[in-house]
Amino acid sequence: MRTRSQPTTILRDSRDPAGGALGDLPEWNLDDLYTGQDAPELARDLDWLEGECAAFAADYEGKLDTLDADAMLACIRRWEKIGEVEGRIMSYAGLRYYQNTVDAERAKFMSDMQATLTDHSTQLVFFSLELNRISDDRYAALVSASDDLARYKPVLDRMRKMKPYQLSDELEKFLHDQSVVGAAAWNRLFDETMAALEFDVEGEDDPLPLEATLNLLTDADRKRREAGARALGTVFVKNLPLFARITNTLAKEKQVEDKWRKMPTPQTGRHLSNDVEPEVVEALRDAVVAAYPKLSHRYYALKAKWLGLDRLQVWDRNAPLPMADDRTVGWDEARQTVLDAYAGFDPRMAELAEPFFDKGWIDAPVKPGKAPGAFAHPTVTTVHPYVMLNYLGKPRDVMTLAHELGHGVHQVLAAGQGELLSGTPLTLAETASVFGEMLTFQKLLDAAPDARTRKVLLAGKVEDMINTVVRQIAFYDFECRLHAARAEGELTPDQINAIWMGVQEESLGPVFDYMDGYETFWSYIPHFIHSPFYVYAYAFGDGLVNALYAVYRDGDAGFEQKYFDLLAAGGSKNHKELLAPFGLDATDPAFWDKGLDMISGMIDELEAMED
Repeated sequence: MRTRSQPTTILRDSRDPAGGALGDLPEWNLDDLYTGQDAPELARDLDWLEGECAAFAADYEGKLDTLDADAMLACIRRWEKIGEVEGRIMSYAGLRYYQNTVDAERAKFMSDMQATLTDHSTQLVFFSLELNRISDDRYAALVSASDDLARYKPVLDRMRKMKPYQLSDELEKFLHDQSVVGAAAWNRLFDETMAALEFDVEGEDDPLPLEATLNLLTDADRKRREAGARALGTVFVKNLPLFARITNTLAKEKQVEDKWRKMPTPQTGRHLSNDVEPEVVEALRDAVVAAYPKLSHRYYALKAKWLGLDRLQVWDRNAPLPMADDRTVGWDEARQTVLDAYAGFDPRMAELAEPFFDKGWIDAPVKPGKAPGAFAHPTVTTVHPYVMLNYLGKPRDVMTLAHELGHGVHQVLAAGQGELLSGTPLTLAETASVFGEMLTFQKLLDAAPDARTRKVLLAGKVEDMINTVVRQIAFYDFECRLHAARAEGELTPDQINAIWMGVQEESLGPVFDYMDGYETFWSYIPHFIHSPFYVYAYAFGDGLVNALYAVYRDGDAGFEQKYFDLLAAGGSKNHKELLAPFGLDATDPAFWDKGLDMISGMIDELEAMED
C-alpha cells in the first residue's frame, strides 16, 4: 500500500489486462491516517493509548455501578476516544497490508499492531461486563437523567443485549488475549494463502493471481471461461486440506465459544451484532428459497437459450450475453457514469463522492499480492473512508464502483454521529451501496438507445441481483448446514464439498452441469472465514433497497431528504425506526416479496422480449 512517503514499495502488475485502455487508475494516499509506520504521530498515539487504557481501568474498573449520569457520560466519551485511536492505528495497518498481503514487512507490522492493541485493550474488557451488570432500573434512570448520555443509548442497548451471554471477567479477558492467536491468526493464514496462489491457465503465458483468474469467468470466449474455471478447481483441490482445516478449526472455535456463552444457535451472535430479529432473517431466507424457481431457475434457463446451449456449465453462469458490448470501460468514463447517476438523484450525493477520486481515497489497480474483491473501509470518523477495487474495466466493475462509493457516502454522512454511533449493522450497511448501484443502473437503462441495449442492461441487473440475493442466501444456507454438521464432529473435505454442492444445485436450478473441481469453490469465499453468517446482509440490503427504490419511483414526497437522514443516522437507530418514514417495515413477512417481485418483474420483461 503506497503512501507519498513510500512510493517505491508498490509492486505493479506487469500484465495490463486492458492494454492501456483503463487510463490512470488511482491509488491510496494514507497520509491522512499516518505518513508511515515510523511516523512520530503513530508513536505518539501508541504511547497515549498505553497510558490511557491503564488510566481508564484505574479510574473506572469496579466502579461503574457507582457513577452518576455526568460521570458515566465522561467515562463513555473517554472509552469512545480510545476506540477512535485504536481504529486509526488498525485502519492504517490493515489498509497498508491489504494492498500487498504477501509483503512480509506489512504483515508483520499489522500483526504487531494487533498484538500491541490487544495487550492494551485487555484492560478495557471490564467496561462492557460491568455495564451489563448494572440493573435495568438503574440503567434506565442514568440514561433518562442526561440528554447527552441518552444519545449513546442505542449502542449501550446493543451491548446490553449480550448480557445473557456474558462470561466471567476472567474468561472474557482470556478470550480477548487469545484472539490474536485464534481466529485472527487463521484469518491471516487464509488471506496470505489466497493472495499467494497462482493459477496456470491454458492459453496464458504466465500464472495469474486469484482476482485475474476469477475475472476470466466473465470472458466472452467460452474456452477462456472454461480454462479459468478449471485452473481455479485444480488449485483449490490441491489446497483443499488446508482450507478444510481452517474452516473446521474456526467453526469448532465458534462452537466452543457459543457453548460457553449459551448462544442458542450459531447464528445468534451475528443477529445480535446486526440488531435484527432472528425471525426477520428466517423470513428473508424462506422467501428467497421459495422464489428460486421464479428467479434463478427461470433466468438461467433464459440465459442458456441466449447462449445457444441446452445445458449451462458453471463457467457460463457469469458469461456476458452474446449481444452485449464487450468494450473496456475506462476509468474516466466509469467515474463520470457513477457521479452523473448520483447527481441525478441529488447533487449532494455526487459532491460527497467526488473527493474519493481526487484525494487518494480509492485504490483501483490490480496488483500482485493485493487482496481480491472490493470494499469500503470507514476508518475513523475524524478521517474519512477508503475504497479498494480491483478495476479491470468490465461493466460490472462500474457497478462495483457505484456500490463501494455508496458505502463511502454512507460512512461520510454517518461520521457526524461520532465513533460509537456511526457504525451501522451489516444489514443496514448495504443500504447506500445497493441504492448507489440501482441509481447507476436506472440512469443507464433510461438512456438505452434501443431494445437490444435495454435487454443487455436488464439481464446484467438481474444477474447482479441474483448474485446478491439468491447466491448470498445459498451461501447462508451453506454456512448454516456446515456449522450444524461441524457440531457433530470434524468434517472431511468431501463432506464440506457435498454441503456446498447441495446448496448450489438447489439455488442455480436444473439447467446446470458441474465440472469436477467445482465442489471446492466454497474455499475461496472470505466471508465464511472472516465473518460467519455475514452473507445474508447482502440479501437483506438488496431487498430493503428494492423496497426503498419502489417508494422513490412512486414519487414519495421529500424522499431525498429522508434518504439522507437515514444514512446520516448511522447506527443510532434500528431498521424499524429508519424505515418507518418511508412506510416500510422489514418485520412484515410480505416486505421481502416487494424486492423479489422487482427481480421477477425484470425477468418477466426479458421473457416478453423473446416473443
